[in-house]
Amino acid sequence: MIEYVTITGILVVLLVITMFAVNAVFMEGPANKLAYHSFVDIGNGLSTRVVDVYMIAPDNGTIATEFDIPDDVAGQDYAVDLDGSGGDQVVMISRGDIRSRIAIAGIGATMGVTGSTTGGGINRIVYNSSGV
Repeated sequence: MIEYVTITGILVVLLVITMFAVNAVFMEGPANKLAYHSFVDIGNGLSTRVVDVYMIAPDNGTIATEFDIPDDVAGQDYAVDLDGSGGDQVVMISRGDIRSRIAIAGIGATMGVTGSTTGGGINRIVYNSSGV
């Protein structure tokens, strides 16, 4: 009888340890990988939109465009930041410790890009030739 109780106790302990490991390995890991690749896709799309606005921007005047990005990735919110400091124009998309940095190619030396947004709602890119 003691033998069966001991073996059952050991198996229960191993089952509990396995349950915690399964969550980290089979749930969180793939969800984080999915989020990273989704952030890269969103960043590439946003970078393309910024460059497109730059290409059709008037010499004098203002142009604005609206776009939609996913409201959430893997069931959680995320933040989008456009940073033009330091000479590199980048789109940074992040949530917690998952981050993606996408370069905005072709406009780094001539145009400063700044701003931030989230995935919820319609987003807007505005170009003003006066720099305001």
